[in-house]
Amino acid sequence: MSLLPDRGSMDSCSACCVDLGSCLFEYDTPRIVLIKSRKVGLMNRLVQLVILAYVIGWVFLWEKGYQEFDSVVSSVTSKVKGVAVTNTSELGLKVWDVADYIVPAQEENAFFVMTNLIITQHQKQGLCPEIPDDTTLCTSDADCVPGYVGTHSNGVQTGKCVVYDSSVKTCDIFAWCPVENDTEVPKPAFLKDAENFTVLIKNNIWYPKFNFTKRNILPNVSSAYLKKCVYNRITDPFCPIFRLGSIVSEAGQDFQDMAVKGAVMAIQIRWDCNLDRQASYCLPRYSFRRLDNRDPNHDVSPGYNFRFAKFYKNATGEDMRTLIKAFGIRFDVMVFGTAGKFDIIPTMINIGSGVALLGVATYLCDFIVLHILQKRNYYREKKYKYVEDYELGTGSTYGSTS
Repeated sequence: MSLLPDRGSMDSCSACCVDLGSCLFEYDTPRIVLIKSRKVGLMNRLVQLVILAYVIGWVFLWEKGYQEFDSVVSSVTSKVKGVAVTNTSELGLKVWDVADYIVPAQEENAFFVMTNLIITQHQKQGLCPEIPDDTTLCTSDADCVPGYVGTHSNGVQTGKCVVYDSSVKTCDIFAWCPVENDTEVPKPAFLKDAENFTVLIKNNIWYPKFNFTKRNILPNVSSAYLKKCVYNRITDPFCPIFRLGSIVSEAGQDFQDMAVKGAVMAIQIRWDCNLDRQASYCLPRYSFRRLDNRDPNHDVSPGYNFRFAKFYKNATGEDMRTLIKAFGIRFDVMVFGTAGKFDIIPTMINIGSGVALLGVATYLCDFIVLHILQKRNYYREKKYKYVEDYELGTGSTYGSTS
């Protein structure tokens, strides 16, 4: 067996040493070559023009890259006004004002307007038959379980089967009696006149970084103006008083259809302010949309409703209540916005980024000249020059000498 190393291994080892030496002991320095070519020159200027257009047009003019930005801090209060009159066999002639249909009286950044209701009067605690359904129908006491409370029960079963009407028996329960029957929702809506109610929205904003405050009741607005103005996107876009029907129609919805089972609406207020200009140019912009997407092909649990009760005592001192299942429209007031103001730091950062991007034109043109054009070999000879180490005493060069 030969003890001499394999020649192939030696060549591979030598090649690795040469590559390592090239990596460690060679230095690249840029060389400027002036190429007199209309094609290459025009391409270079076009790339530079595109980069300048992006930096100046998009970064500085459109995105305002010379400004520092802050997000809005906001508070919202609302006041609804309007009166409706109803005349039914159950309630008789009745006037409904703000205290009746705004429940609760105040909410954070929202308000609820009752448009429809199912009312159950003169309830008191006692024993009464449950509303008939698949879980409460019975034929004997064996069908009723003492102490059982179902998911949709109105009370606690006593274990007795009692007559609900002449043809039906249901389980007896301990509850507020008579129990509510909400199987039929009034249509058209009970308070259909709510379409003409109005709401005053007061919105105060603050940009803490710039210590800038403003409100949507503008400085030139007077008390006399507020008494007669109503928001209109075209003729009066800055009036803070809104007709409820107009809010819904602006969102592309039908108020009377929405009023039957309720809905959730958004009143969006956007404050985008350029604080390099006068404060009078910082103005609110209003928009509206429906938040609960209604699918007509899948009408399960639609709208918005809840229950509340009004308690009182009768002549004998018993606790009584009137139960109301309220359907209506919840209006959520959402405030968005940013404010910008000139600042030297983002300005210098974006200028530096733009200058760095101009270098892309050089790299792109180099790539095309050295790798794509037909004369790429000729340009490569002019671009690169190889110089031997002067300290080795040769002082010679190889490659292109031009």
